[in-house]
Amino acid sequence: MHLPISISNLLHDSVVESDRIEFKTDWNPEAILHTICAFATDFHNFGGGYIVIGIEEINGKPILPPRGISLSQIDKIQKELLRVCSFLKPAYTPIISIEEHQNKHLLVIWVPGGQTRPYSAPKALGKDKEYKYFIRKFSSTVVAKNDELKELVELTATVPFDDRLNHHATLQDIKLPLIQSFLKEVGSKLLAESHNMQLSDLCRQMAIVDGSNEYLKPRNFGLLFFNDQPDKFFPYAQIDVVYFPDNEGGDIIQEEIFKGPLDHQLRSALRHIRNSFISERILKIPGQAEAKRFFNYPYEAIEEALVNAVYHRGYDIREPIEVRINRSSISIVSHPGPDPSIKLENVKTGHMINRRYRNRRIGEMLKELGFTEGRGTGVPKIQTACKENGSPDPIFFTDDGRLSFWTTIGIHPEFLNDRVPTIVHQTTVEDTVEDTVEDTVEDTVTETELKLLQLCLKKPASRKDILIKFDHQIFSGNIRKALKRLKILGLISLTIADTPSSKNQRYRLTPAGEKFLKNYD
Repeated sequence: MHLPISISNLLHDSVVESDRIEFKTDWNPEAILHTICAFATDFHNFGGGYIVIGIEEINGKPILPPRGISLSQIDKIQKELLRVCSFLKPAYTPIISIEEHQNKHLLVIWVPGGQTRPYSAPKALGKDKEYKYFIRKFSSTVVAKNDELKELVELTATVPFDDRLNHHATLQDIKLPLIQSFLKEVGSKLLAESHNMQLSDLCRQMAIVDGSNEYLKPRNFGLLFFNDQPDKFFPYAQIDVVYFPDNEGGDIIQEEIFKGPLDHQLRSALRHIRNSFISERILKIPGQAEAKRFFNYPYEAIEEALVNAVYHRGYDIREPIEVRINRSSISIVSHPGPDPSIKLENVKTGHMINRRYRNRRIGEMLKELGFTEGRGTGVPKIQTACKENGSPDPIFFTDDGRLSFWTTIGIHPEFLNDRVPTIVHQTTVEDTVEDTVEDTVEDTVTETELKLLQLCLKKPASRKDILIKFDHQIFSGNIRKALKRLKILGLISLTIADTPSSKNQRYRLTPAGEKFLKNYD
């Protein structure tokens, strides 16, 4: 068997031994059993963890190249592992994978969070077996004590919503191409095997499904990532980007709704926001060689806030994630709010440390796809990105009933300054949110470009509207060039960003385009 992630991801230079990874030089059945017990209990809902045998560590950091273990030793360990895991209560069996890294063989034990937690294991593997509950504390496996034992009792038979079985779905609702796309993106060797495996076997190996062969059911996170229309099972599992050109009291509302697998809708929404609403300004300062560069909104902060919303929202709640954009701020709203254990004053300052995560498998998937690090780093990243851009401090808010959570990022003060007439620089995204095309232009527009902007002022313009405006039968080279330049400038955007050639495509003004026309007049 192979892991659903690549071994190189587990052994990346930045990886240190943590709540979710433990390195072992050799086979140590008692210590490894205790760690399997702790990962399966998944006290903090991190999603379980990995034990890598055949690697030394110093201060939690893997020593490479690995020492490795022989294939004959691996076979012996696997047999012994099955024996010692039989002591776990209730029954639990981890997933074992033989991996190769830098020409050395490693044995990786993947331990997803269990469905029947908490788990206990013998304190020692002697004749008289005293059972204890083991949990992870930072990079250590320890026996649960006092208040921790009380919390473990409360965990009995409770599984995070995203990891529960969905009894309204079947194996056929899990789509193989989406699984293979994920395996390719994370660099898993399981991709090659997936072409010759039964879908049920592949899903079992990735812990996407569970149950007997006659009643095999997907887990909720599997439907959220590996079904084309997860909103069929989870209404309003979507991201709504809502723009208020005249602020929220105005009559005009422009809305884009992003559905589909979670990672797809997240990428599409981020691409749309970056293309349509993020722009950069360059100011030359007299007597200074380097110009001052800043964005109206720091994209890194918007990205982190939206990823956090996808990670932490409740998918059993019939409310979408909303990105609300007006002339002076962008707010990301999700439901419900943070855990009541987090004090309101800590929410306001951004000092929010969750004792237990809401969506352990969604978080794991987002980490493997590179969207988030987890570990409570999201809010500090948002604060840092705003500070480095010169933006106002972000505002975090939840209501007294913890029904929703808001992250509001204010516009850079210079973009409220009418002395600066145009957007000089715009970053756009073509295929992924990482791929950018940059272009610096003069503070002028051509007559054709100005007419196009004015045409889009009242409402988004279709190709037919543009041809009528210019009294043309087909798009001329000048019109195509003007549209391309206006998109690069960030003054117009497409209403259907993912399908540029759609027959329903429209061109609309961005906030920067509206401000340009206002200042131009």
